[in-house]
Amino acid sequence: MRILITGGAGFIGSALVRHLIRNTEHEVLNLDKLTYAGNLESLASIATDTRYEFVQADIVDQVAVSAVLERFQPHAIMHLAAESHVDRSIDGPSDFIQTNIVGTYSLLEATRAYWSKLPAAEKEAFRFHHISTDEVYGDLHGVDDLFTETTPYAPSSPYSASKAASDHLVRAWQRTYGLPVLLTNCSNNYGPFHFPEKLIPLVILNALAGKPLPVYGNGLQVRDWLFVEDHARALFKVVSEGKVGETYNIGGHNEQKNIDVVRGICALLEELAPQRPAGITNYADLITFVQDRPGHDQRYAIDASKIEKELGWVPEETFETGLRKTVQWYLDNLEWCQHVQDGSYQGQRLGATDFKDMIA
Repeated sequence: MRILITGGAGFIGSALVRHLIRNTEHEVLNLDKLTYAGNLESLASIATDTRYEFVQADIVDQVAVSAVLERFQPHAIMHLAAESHVDRSIDGPSDFIQTNIVGTYSLLEATRAYWSKLPAAEKEAFRFHHISTDEVYGDLHGVDDLFTETTPYAPSSPYSASKAASDHLVRAWQRTYGLPVLLTNCSNNYGPFHFPEKLIPLVILNALAGKPLPVYGNGLQVRDWLFVEDHARALFKVVSEGKVGETYNIGGHNEQKNIDVVRGICALLEELAPQRPAGITNYADLITFVQDRPGHDQRYAIDASKIEKELGWVPEETFETGLRKTVQWYLDNLEWCQHVQDGSYQGQRLGATDFKDMIA
């Protein structure tokens, strides 16, 4: 297949691109605007492969997207391009509305025009796979409830509201125009090449620098953690074997309190990086509780039984094995982290107001 991936320079997108190039024979075109979170250094290992191509473009630009579609002639589109950080959406929701809602609309319209002209067999085989988040469901108040594919939407932040809107657009384009779509909603991802504003890489890098490890509120918020390479395998499984019109929830079966995640990272660093910064007796001493963010969801947890039953996917990593791999990767790739933190991955230094110590 020829697969067009939007947002392929982002965290999950780059993991998907690497997976497809390394483990399949498919051709991949990565279309990415290269906002602050888009990092081509995350794709250095496959950048010269003849089956891979990168195009810098904004999904809001329907003319540019249409030109790429006509030239590349994809058999499938996997749509990951999105503004995704909750804190940034609270500080400035406009970009989230523009990219996640208007951008998805523009991409759908460009795709519909391209798909409508395909020969019958290719039109039947074509897939539009929209990748979304479990945050569209809001939060869970009990200890046993799980998000299913039929859980009503109740987004809490500008980010999750914009993703919920994009989900509705995708479903409407199937219902109204017959576009063959698939949707997936995933839990919190973690792993290599994660932008250092998110909880796990932020804690790792702050700890190594002897900086405070900020934890929102009491740290008892619960998240289901999904290793990003497991997610990439699931996404390919859905686009290649999923049933048109269906939604598949993808979770890691790894519910953890935020404070336990932070403590787990500290324990791993005690083992893997015992040379602590000067004046630090234990990494855990750096834990600092900070004011909770507005509208903070208390618990997310996914029921991933549908994708397991229908498509045979289960995560390979436990949280313990995945977190160890993640911490070790950051210790082994501090140069990549430095390029993100000083802005050189973009060819310019990010100002202090752009790169913030924020938490997932």
